[in-house]
Amino acid sequence: MSDSTTDTPLSIDSLPKHVAVIMDGNGRWAKAQGKARVFGHKAGVEAVRKTVSVANRFGIKVVTLFAFSSENWRRPEAEVSLLMELFMTVLGREVKRLHKNNIRLKIIGDTSRFSQRLQDKIAAAEALTAGNTGMVLNVAANYGGQWDILQATKRLAVQVAEHGLTAEDITEDMLAEGLTTAGLPDVDLLIRTSGESRISNFMLWQMAYAEMYFCEQHWPDFDEDSFANAMAWFVNRERRFGCTGEQLQALLQQ
Repeated sequence: MSDSTTDTPLSIDSLPKHVAVIMDGNGRWAKAQGKARVFGHKAGVEAVRKTVSVANRFGIKVVTLFAFSSENWRRPEAEVSLLMELFMTVLGREVKRLHKNNIRLKIIGDTSRFSQRLQDKIAAAEALTAGNTGMVLNVAANYGGQWDILQATKRLAVQVAEHGLTAEDITEDMLAEGLTTAGLPDVDLLIRTSGESRISNFMLWQMAYAEMYFCEQHWPDFDEDSFANAMAWFVNRERRFGCTGEQLQALLQQ
């Protein structure tokens, strides 16, 4: 008897529409090789490129990468400075590639703490890709989930004051409209690398019903096969039947 799950073709509808990624383990990956932490951050850039590419090929609508949390400012000043410079370099180098692939880039988070030079680069990158109609790539920088909810609440408070709304008038949708991801689908799948099993103040509102996939790989080792494994796990979780690597490869070739 043939395996019906193998014969059943997967559809794009089986896959998550919004994938969020906590890219953890750059420092530990570097340390294991006797290198400085920044070496791991640089190696992680290639993992970002692979992940964005394969997600785009799978037809994922939105990918959100946790690049720099609001808590990361507590790291040593030298490391933070190097991270900012790396962010600028990668932003300048990769935005043309994103634009060529019809990907829309959004930087979500409180960017006011960044240098004016970096803020200008962010604005230029977002403007270049603003008209693109393909996958949305959110890069969360100086971002925290509690901050996101707080700033959305403040916007809602302004609406209350200006329009005389009552408590009964306020809905979940109204608050969601003030989040940094307004207009985008909520997170279906969270991926976190490096063996940690927590969400670290990331997209608290948007991940209310997300499936959470934790893997042992450090972020620089995360590649196309790793992403495909996460997709297969998600399909099995959502649809309660087996999904094979052959089905996923067939989906990529459509």
